[in-house]
Amino acid sequence: MATTTTNSNEAATSPSTPLLPDVTEVTIHPLVLLSATDHYHRVARGTRKRAVGVLLGSSSRGAVDATNSFAVPFEEDSKNSEVFYLDHNYLENMLAMFRKVHAKERVVGFYSTGPQIRSNDLRIFDLVKRFVPQGTITPPVFVIIDVRPGRESIPTTAYRVVEEVDSNVPSAGKKGGDNGGGAAEVRKTFAHVPSLIGAMEAEEVGVEHLLRDINDPTVSTVANLVKAKLSGLSTLTEKLVEMKDYLTAVSNGTMKPNSEIIANMQAIVNLLPNLNVEELVRSMLVKNNDMHMVIYLSALIRCVIALHDLVLNKIAYNEEVGDGLGEVVVGKVKKVDNKADVGEEKKEDDDAKAKK
Repeated sequence: MATTTTNSNEAATSPSTPLLPDVTEVTIHPLVLLSATDHYHRVARGTRKRAVGVLLGSSSRGAVDATNSFAVPFEEDSKNSEVFYLDHNYLENMLAMFRKVHAKERVVGFYSTGPQIRSNDLRIFDLVKRFVPQGTITPPVFVIIDVRPGRESIPTTAYRVVEEVDSNVPSAGKKGGDNGGGAAEVRKTFAHVPSLIGAMEAEEVGVEHLLRDINDPTVSTVANLVKAKLSGLSTLTEKLVEMKDYLTAVSNGTMKPNSEIIANMQAIVNLLPNLNVEELVRSMLVKNNDMHMVIYLSALIRCVIALHDLVLNKIAYNEEVGDGLGEVVVGKVKKVDNKADVGEEKKEDDDAKAKK
């Protein structure tokens, strides 16, 4: 649950009763991600603004399939969160043109680059709901597309709007502690919906061609595997911290407990293995020792091979340098011998002249 707005309504008997049909899952196609990213870089890159657009696609039995999207001119006041602008005429004209090209695609919701829910999102939801075809059972959805490059998990977060009736709100003439005759209140809130990235065969081919251009051949497969492991562990840590914060808020009374969320947390805890079993501890230790032994032997073999290559390189270098020095020394000796011969010849000539 996220940002809420309050509307007064007539009394009802059952609290926290959802009045809108349920949405089971939302599938986002790659074309939507590319369009939203391009929209953000053209309009709001380097600023604190966000980009807003309309999602097109189809829905069946609570499953929403967003296959296309288009941007909408949107502005909101940074000082006053209640003031925003969305071009209705542009939205109507774009829908009319899209109907001529893709007659089966209809409005299934809207997207925002977020990265969080804001107070105007419920009002935007009411505006987009006007363009949903009549007779549609599945309500529109709200998808936050996080375009930040540092995100490791799926960049989409989907929400649906639910209406909860709270009959425990005290009326104007009652004290704070008397809730017996309180007036009912209908609150619209955003509830999380599972989202996934899906693609048709033609879209998969296009994505593969795009990935070929951004693939880094210098990064090895082992590095990619290690990076994937680290990203998975970081995501798990974020989820555990989020669960801890939720339970802390519920225990402190700052947030209402949700039985479904608590049941899911209990199921997660129950699925954890019992590490206190002696056989399991022994098997994990044996497995860990085997892995460390393989790592140690690999490092040792790598060092021995490196030393062997170094010795061979040193021997080859000495052989090449030794031959050169030998030639130089021999050359010097030859030059010295030649000088000695010349000196002896001169001495003999001088002796001959003296005798004459």
